[in-house]
Amino acid sequence: MPTVRPYRPEDRPALADICVRTGDAGEDARALYSDPDLLPSIFVLPYVEFEPALAFVVDDGGRAVGYVVGTSDTPAFVEWFRREWLPGLAERYPLLVGRPVTPTDSMIGLLHAPERMLVSEVAAYPAHLHIDLLPAYQRAGHGRVLMTQFLQALGVQGVPAVHLGMLSANTRARAFYDRMGFHEIPVPAAPGTTYLGRATITP
Repeated sequence: MPTVRPYRPEDRPALADICVRTGDAGEDARALYSDPDLLPSIFVLPYVEFEPALAFVVDDGGRAVGYVVGTSDTPAFVEWFRREWLPGLAERYPLLVGRPVTPTDSMIGLLHAPERMLVSEVAAYPAHLHIDLLPAYQRAGHGRVLMTQFLQALGVQGVPAVHLGMLSANTRARAFYDRMGFHEIPVPAAPGTTYLGRATITP
């Protein structure tokens, strides 16, 4: 049976692979992005670099097949991303000029704009997260265990609440977050994106 455990540095390749295989609203994004490192460089690897104690994985006995990553302090993460993480990627993914045309263009735009994570309406929810599971391991309770571990880890740190942003059209993910006790946070300036939040779990 798969088990949930803390992240280890040797999990990085598996987490990067999961990120790509679930990067199209939960579906495989390999056909959308020719560079398999782009999505992980935005949505998973900076988190395990910045705050590895908040990363947990589902292990099937051989490798990670799911994960939750995040940060306890979104403003601090954004500052670190701009100062420490982005310079190492800027040459490989130079900032685009003009409007994005392809999915890759859009993601490179996100990479260069970490301040997009500073949303005033969610300031009372200082932590944020990303959670992904390979399709074969979904709907088996692993997501609930991952999320519970993450919420408890935040509670131990004294972090009061957490938020996340998701595509509004992703109804399957929204159903999961609803079951986990998240509620919607209105953000009028973000059409097409739904922000959700909830309190952490204090041991």
